Amino acid sequence: MNKNIVLGISGGIAAYKMVEVASTLTKMGATVDVVMTEAATEFVTPLTFRSITHRPVETTLFTPPESFDVKHISLAKKADLFLIAPATANIIGKIANGIADDLLTTIIMATQAKVMISPAMNVNMYNNPIVQDNLNYLKEKDYKIIAPGAGYLACGDLGAGRLPEPEILVEHIKKEVSNKDLVNKKILVTAGPTREAIDPVRFITNHSSGKMGYELAKIASYRGADVTLISGPTELPPPLGVNLIEINSAQDMKEEIAKIAKKQDIIIKAAAVADLKAKNYSSNKLKKAKKKINKIEFESTPDILADLGSKKENGQLLVGFAAESESLIDNSMDKLKKKNLDMIIANNITKEESGFQSDDNEVFIITSDIKEKLPLMKKSKLANIILDEIKKLN
Repeated sequence: MNKNIVLGISGGIAAYKMVEVASTLTKMGATVDVVMTEAATEFVTPLTFRSITHRPVETTLFTPPESFDVKHISLAKKADLFLIAPATANIIGKIANGIADDLLTTIIMATQAKVMISPAMNVNMYNNPIVQDNLNYLKEKDYKIIAPGAGYLACGDLGAGRLPEPEILVEHIKKEVSNKDLVNKKILVTAGPTREAIDPVRFITNHSSGKMGYELAKIASYRGADVTLISGPTELPPPLGVNLIEINSAQDMKEEIAKIAKKQDIIIKAAAVADLKAKNYSSNKLKKAKKKINKIEFESTPDILADLGSKKENGQLLVGFAAESESLIDNSMDKLKKKNLDMIIANNITKEESGFQSDDNEVFIITSDIKEKLPLMKKSKLANIILDEIKKLN
């Protein structure tokens, strides 16, 4: 991440979470400058952030700058993004009313960069009409407000006011600074397995974790697309900025896709749909003693990808995935042609270090005339590459 990020930290107990935010951003390659209010230094020392970021930490307006530049002007100009977190009711009120009486508020008044504000405070303070009016006013002025989490607060109360976890704040930053090259594109992604019920306690499924599809949906959203994610059961958190529709069976997925497919510019079918289902669902648990479980008849689930390929309209791009254990290229090419796909992502499921459940994958990207082998890499990185290749097909 070749970006200049300024973290503004005001005086709340959640300031400790910002140490991890600063550390993560620094490891990602960002230049991180930390500006602390006087109250913030009572919770975390400036030395902690200086040790993490390897950068000077600014706390006061009138100390001499380390270079000739005026501090509040130079930091305001160099920033690609500001994040104020935790943002107390006090700092929110100052910004909303144009008060610049310390280094942090002065920098905010001077910057042309995007400013994100993450409120964190007692639930009653957060719900105070004045605080809410200030937040709504800042939204109107194009400040981005990150909604606080809810739960047990440091003061002992329960409710909204928790600073989001560091990884969530980092994701907000990544989304904001990403290249917006997919603006005005509507993208549908499917992910995860399906579950085909046999009786109230049993179902047919597969080992898909949904990680590849979720990364594709998340990165597409970060790059500016309007993304809908239709997902089978997973343990993954909803991707930031994505419209998530949760389903169970292949039929559920088919019906949800049918509602919106025609409006999509790009459809990426990363879901691992179960191929079989019980021909007759039993409303009662099948008992081994009665040997009914040995007499289950199966039938095929809907071929959603083939159906999409047969109905694909001019200009719409359809991308599929192939999980194979043998003849990877031949089977994938056959699927590409038979199902009228524009691209297929092929991976060998027998490799332990990639594929299902793994955070990594090693794939071929195949179109009608190109077969490109990609090395083992994080699925997050692979998602960006896949989207780059899809863009080339437009």
